[in-house]
Amino acid sequence: MKKPIIAIGLDAAEPKIIEQWMSQGYLPNLARLRQQGSYGRLQNTVNYDGKATETSATERLWVMFGTGCLPNKTGYWGPVTYNASNYQVNHDTVNGAYDFQEYPPFYALGEDYRVAAFDVPVSALSESVNGLQILGWGGHAPHTPSHSLPPEALPSIVTTYGKNPVLHQDYGYWWDKAYGDRIRKGLKVSTYNRAKICRDILKQKDWDLFITVFGETHSAGHDFWHLSQADNPLYPYKREASDPMLQAFQDVDRAIGEILAEVPEDTSVVVFGVHGMDNNVTDMFSMTFLPELLYRYNFPGKFGLARGKLGAKIRSPYTNPKRKSWSGEVWQRRYHPNPIKRLLMPWVPSKYDKLLGQGEEPALTSPYELREQNAPLNWMPAMWYQHLWSTMKAFALPAFAAGHIRINLQGREQKGIVALSEYEAVCDELIQYLHRLTDGRTGKPIVKDVVRTRNQGNVLSTDSTLPDADLVVLWQEQPSDVVDSPDFGRIGPITYYRSGGHRPDSFLLVKSPNIQPNSDLPQAQAIDIAPTILELMGANIPDYMDGKSLLNKHIPSRGKRPFAPTDKS
Repeated sequence: MKKPIIAIGLDAAEPKIIEQWMSQGYLPNLARLRQQGSYGRLQNTVNYDGKATETSATERLWVMFGTGCLPNKTGYWGPVTYNASNYQVNHDTVNGAYDFQEYPPFYALGEDYRVAAFDVPVSALSESVNGLQILGWGGHAPHTPSHSLPPEALPSIVTTYGKNPVLHQDYGYWWDKAYGDRIRKGLKVSTYNRAKICRDILKQKDWDLFITVFGETHSAGHDFWHLSQADNPLYPYKREASDPMLQAFQDVDRAIGEILAEVPEDTSVVVFGVHGMDNNVTDMFSMTFLPELLYRYNFPGKFGLARGKLGAKIRSPYTNPKRKSWSGEVWQRRYHPNPIKRLLMPWVPSKYDKLLGQGEEPALTSPYELREQNAPLNWMPAMWYQHLWSTMKAFALPAFAAGHIRINLQGREQKGIVALSEYEAVCDELIQYLHRLTDGRTGKPIVKDVVRTRNQGNVLSTDSTLPDADLVVLWQEQPSDVVDSPDFGRIGPITYYRSGGHRPDSFLLVKSPNIQPNSDLPQAQAIDIAPTILELMGANIPDYMDGKSLLNKHIPSRGKRPFAPTDKS
């Protein structure tokens, strides 16, 4: 049997937590690999108009990993796309990934290398892979269909091990005990079966590269962060005797040990993440507060959601939501000028929602109405303002990470109302408003930075590699359920959504006979993982890749030249 390269991804695994739990003895298999190999953190950035900016967007980072390229080259900035000709957005959770036509998955190596790829998120099947590809058996929002090459491979796995119990079923409803219990059990079953599937695949052939990704760590972080980390705002209200996130990671660590038991001790092993996890700020700030702020900016004196009074005492967080969905929780806090209707909104069942009306004019669109229309992202508050975008100077595009603001520009948008000569002034004005936003509970600023994605010269450019947003808003990392603006008033409090949210940092661990044990890798990014794996394999690294191998010396074929990263210990 050949000595394969085994690459194991831990989706959305926060390096600080991994390092802590390794040092405390909770993750013995990862800790042993750390001692046997080389470890380093990844600090992910993208380039907006010449400025390197941190990025935690999960789909974008998985494409950066898969291609070794930055989005300025691939043109893939995320799964949500915007059409300026009709103010429509598209988001497909199944087929929303990059197409990988111009820049294929790095493991599409042709006949010279035998490859097995199992459950790599945000990827695509490639005819250039000599071996086995199975995508979409599990994972958190894998953004790829559930399919395989050969086509019978996935159905065979489902017949033997069953469907994944968590796939497309982890929504982040922390207040629903039945949901939490189901996800805990589902993650345990998913991890257990994944380990068995991986072991079976490893026994099938002598692979040059076997790669799989544990999506269970992603789901656990989103759903159980508030039950694990004491600095989460919900932790004091929902803490439990056990730590379900730790338990999920321990199950994954155990599974890694079982997988590696199938291969010789001197097998080269790569364990990696492409982004991390911490307290969730983006679901509240990007999805909810930012679109409401821009509504108030465009319609002075009007309120769409959660009107509050500056300086007033703030009620405690909503810890026992009544609705069955987060969108229902947020929608019931829409503003209505009729005080009796405002009083009734939290208590009227959703099926009678239309009797209360849509709120103040210009009215938002109900998520229930959007759901009936099968509108994309109907649950996200940013979409409730979509029908008003053509009448607004600037609006918030739906986003899963940083906030995205689009300027309604003449000559670019179908009904643009901001003249090109006013573009810079509108951007400047919005940036000033954003930097004055504070956490209503602490008074601390919530905006870390606002980044322009294009200069005056290319504002009207049709370059398909440019992002849709004109301004990208980076948030401070402390979440809040209420935001204050001295210009537009208080927004909130709003019910929290998923307690864990993405961060730009992750990690890479490499164990190989050519690598000095217990050493440190140089600073890197997700785009550097693919070329590093390719060099370990002795495979060619394409010239188009923006990432670089982290091996100090070129290894023309596996095991011929030693590699010893600088030891910082």
